[in-house]
Amino acid sequence: MAKRKIINDPVYDGFLAIDDEAILALVEHPYFQRQRRIKQLGLTYLVYPGAMHTRFSHMLGALNLMGRALEVLQQKGTLITDDECRGAKMAILLHDIGHGPFSHTSEGVLVDVPHETLTSMFMQRMNVDSSLDTAIDIFLDRYPKHFLHQLVSSQLDMDRLDYLGRDSFFTGVSEGIVGTDRIISMLNVHNDELVVDEKGIYSVEKFIVSRRLMYWQVYMHKTVIAADQLLLNILHLARQLHPSCPSPALQHFLAQHYTEADFKANPSLLDLFAELDDDDIMVAIKQWRKHPDPMLARLCADLVDRRLPAIRFSNTPLTETQRDPLHGTGTLRNRSYDFSDHEIKVLFKDGRCVGIGEASDQLDRHFLEKQVTKYFHFFPKSEKH
Repeated sequence: MAKRKIINDPVYDGFLAIDDEAILALVEHPYFQRQRRIKQLGLTYLVYPGAMHTRFSHMLGALNLMGRALEVLQQKGTLITDDECRGAKMAILLHDIGHGPFSHTSEGVLVDVPHETLTSMFMQRMNVDSSLDTAIDIFLDRYPKHFLHQLVSSQLDMDRLDYLGRDSFFTGVSEGIVGTDRIISMLNVHNDELVVDEKGIYSVEKFIVSRRLMYWQVYMHKTVIAADQLLLNILHLARQLHPSCPSPALQHFLAQHYTEADFKANPSLLDLFAELDDDDIMVAIKQWRKHPDPMLARLCADLVDRRLPAIRFSNTPLTETQRDPLHGTGTLRNRSYDFSDHEIKVLFKDGRCVGIGEASDQLDRHFLEKQVTKYFHFFPKSEKH
């Protein structure tokens, strides 16, 4: 009898079932189990205490949505073989496996390699018996059926549908709630492109607006940005000072910058990177509170005890008058929709297939392509006045 795993997921108010032994083997792989120790929203729990969910739960949630989407497309007459279904499920299951500690926060600091590239490397490493060939081709958009890649990575993919609902659930920010079931039921394929049936226009409109609201209320919340800056400054200072770490892996990546070429030349680096998770960072930070360098000790104590910097936003660029680990400036950009990235298309009953910007009465092109830019200045709260 085939193994079957049942997982309780509060986001979908029920159980997620995995009855494919090949997929279950991926879930049980140490690379995937590491995702239990990486928070989906980094330091956002310092603002929203419930945001303790992990990449592990998100990746399983996205797998669940992929299964539903494939069933809907098959019911509508789209030919998808069993091998293609498995490949698409594996691709979405592993789509975030390359993230480092605290997800996006540490990206580009510990290694100079995008998490998507590391994901591809992990997938190649796990492909010992060629069982991931189709999944890798779908993930890299090399598979002949382009719509399968769009289910994994596009502006209306299973990744975004899950993280919006999941992040909304665990932060308590209701603006992120979208009609996931409705959107998935409206998915279709037209000329090898993933599209939405005409009746799903309003659900897609809400999805786009919800995503923009979640960026400003959660992902780019000013206190979250302040916490991120504090963590980044700690890591940058640790790179300069080379303090001892309880984690040999963290010590290694703080001591030297590694690029994609380095990972390709030295395969053992990937296994070393796989040893990193949130715990390595926080245990080191707790230890560094006693470091002889007063600045590193202060920053680490501030993060552990949640003494976060003050932060001010501006709609115009700021002149940087002082730059040190306690002071600095930065820029935030948020665009709810990108016309250059797999535009969401709507399929009408008369056969017309047009972009959401043309199909929607509520979201015109000006709204969709508008990029909101904000500039920020962070500094100690003692200097707030």
